[in-house]
Amino acid sequence: MNMRTHKLIAPVIVTAGIGVWCIVSGITGGIVTNSIVLKLLSFVIPAFIMGGMIYVLIERVKEIRSREEDDLGKY
Repeated sequence: MNMRTHKLIAPVIVTAGIGVWCIVSGITGGIVTNSIVLKLLSFVIPAFIMGGMIYVLIERVKEIRSREEDDLGKY
């Protein structure tokens, strides 16, 4: 494994962990509540969180591949 591959491990693990949390919370929230609105929200909110996490993961992978490690250097 090279150095870039090592830097990809943590973002992928964090995204996968939050993904599992979103799936579990969506399923349990949908099962536990009786309200249609709450069931809908228990699926929509975790879906938005997961979408944001996937977007951030893709951006991080692009940064690592382009070898641009100093994000603060842009500002």
